[in-house]
Amino acid sequence: MAAEQNPTAAAVVLASGAGTRVGAGVNKVYLPLAGRPIVAWSLAAFARTPGVGVLVFVIRPQDRALAEEALSGLGARAEIVHGGASRQDSELNALRHLAGRIESGAVDAVLLHDGARPLVTPALITEVLRTAREHGGAMPGVVADDIVTDEGARPPGTLVRAQTPQGFRAAPLVAAYEQAAREGFAGTDTASVMERYSRTPVRWVPGAVENIKVTYPHDLLVAGRILAR
Repeated sequence: MAAEQNPTAAAVVLASGAGTRVGAGVNKVYLPLAGRPIVAWSLAAFARTPGVGVLVFVIRPQDRALAEEALSGLGARAEIVHGGASRQDSELNALRHLAGRIESGAVDAVLLHDGARPLVTPALITEVLRTAREHGGAMPGVVADDIVTDEGARPPGTLVRAQTPQGFRAAPLVAAYEQAAREGFAGTDTASVMERYSRTPVRWVPGAVENIKVTYPHDLLVAGRILAR
């Protein structure tokens, strides 16, 4: 892991969902991908990124042994936090775990990433972090192809597919999540909570088409081919 700076960024890798749609008997993030668990790839990418001094791994309690196995070859320390009933609850648990360091100023930015996106790169992480520190919030995305919504078909280039990591200045992020918890608001992602409870601007940064989310068995095959390439 990159040497800690003062202040530093914290990366939160989320792996507390069940991941049932991939059709496996275990949480999908622990399935093998090119010789290591899916989630180990993104953990390693954050560990290699300069400026990321704290790595938080959010897991289900019953996955503890699998999580420790995924971390065994990382070569960097990760702090394990148990997730909650929803993704947002899991993010809040991670933020509360970091709250003391955020309040002291030791951690100035937080990056939140889906552990089922194994192909994130240090270059993308660095750009999200840079933009978040400069503007307050950042999220990567790629221009979508034809999409059919409830309102009908949308032409190419009019929608963006959001990716992770999504990054934000730490103090406003904690404040927004605590207010959302008090009011019982459930957002669609991190950015939606920030848009509702913070004036922090969120900037798009160019995502990567390879930064796919493993949701179905086919996605695992695609990720393996990308790594082999």
